[in-house]
Amino acid sequence: MQASRYVVIADQLYKRGFSTPLLKFLDSAEANYVMREVHEGICGMHSGVRTTVSKLLRVGYYWPTMNTDCAMFIKKCQPCQKHGDLIHQPAEQLHNIPSAWPFTTWGADILGPFPVAKGQCKFLIVAVDLFSKWIEAEPLACISAHQVQKFLWRNIITRFGVPHTLVTDNGLQFTDQKLNEFLTGLGIQHKTTSVEHSQTNGQAESANKVILKELKKRLGEAKGAWAEQLPEVLWAYRCTPQSTTQETPFRLVYGSDAMIPVEIGEPSFRRDHFNEANNEAELRTSLDVVEEIRDRALIVAEATKQRYKRRFDSKVKPREFRQGDLVWRATGDARKDPRQGKFAPNWDGPFRIRHNLNNGAYKLEYLSGEPIPRTWNSSHLKVYYS
Repeated sequence: MQASRYVVIADQLYKRGFSTPLLKFLDSAEANYVMREVHEGICGMHSGVRTTVSKLLRVGYYWPTMNTDCAMFIKKCQPCQKHGDLIHQPAEQLHNIPSAWPFTTWGADILGPFPVAKGQCKFLIVAVDLFSKWIEAEPLACISAHQVQKFLWRNIITRFGVPHTLVTDNGLQFTDQKLNEFLTGLGIQHKTTSVEHSQTNGQAESANKVILKELKKRLGEAKGAWAEQLPEVLWAYRCTPQSTTQETPFRLVYGSDAMIPVEIGEPSFRRDHFNEANNEAELRTSLDVVEEIRDRALIVAEATKQRYKRRFDSKVKPREFRQGDLVWRATGDARKDPRQGKFAPNWDGPFRIRHNLNNGAYKLEYLSGEPIPRTWNSSHLKVYYS
């Protein structure tokens, strides 16, 4: 039955085809040549498997394992791997950072550069409490580790106490040895995100977006006045209920809502019926129930996180690597060669997996065995085929 599909013409075996009357049957050497020529030759354009197989059939070639062979050949093609599209599907399930009490965990980040403001300030250091969403921010003229240490001491430690954990990115001002010795001396755990994986410090990144968006709306043409507008932006944010907690950061911190200007312009109930004699008793009552408010906010926040986690995890396409595996690493904009412009590859490598740190974080090394500093997330890695 199978033999009827084949015919020998002039000592050459052919297969009767559907797209073409006769398909020339090739041996392994001939198949390798036509695959290479069609995929990367003068008339090749590094097409995918389906297009390459279709092109081979169209010009009249066939062998039994052509689909599998083309898939394996294209998978190992160096230019295709190096210039392949970046992978946007998450490679690891979402892992939430727990924060069960105000001021135990802070996220910090640097925002800028901005137009030069008063005092030659052009950067902004931002810190956000992961529980209450309380934001502290300060304009800076430079972003040295010494300035970061001063900010942490003045704006966080001496006001809200020594935190348990500080989450930052891998900026030089955060990885400085003296800064880390300062944090270690106070018993603060310093957790740095994987390179180019800002999602780990997502709360600080969200705070940055809120501040930047509001400053843009307030400044108009006076871009250099951003430092003067900053306190108003922070106050507005602290007095606004957050979607994740359904409470204002001010109330979660102090136990009662702040008096805002609109309540002065158009007197609110508590403004009209303020009783100085009963004020202290009311404040004490508010402090007695603040723990209940915080517990309720924690439950609401956890429910929100779980909903987001389920939605995020539904899109995950797992990519896990073992020690010794060879991988490509996504080339971030900061590491691309500007001389190559639009022709810069999307991936560089290969590199070897040195350690699996779990939760999608890896330590890499060069093929020579020299370790690569800092950690890299699996979302920026893909398998190297050789």
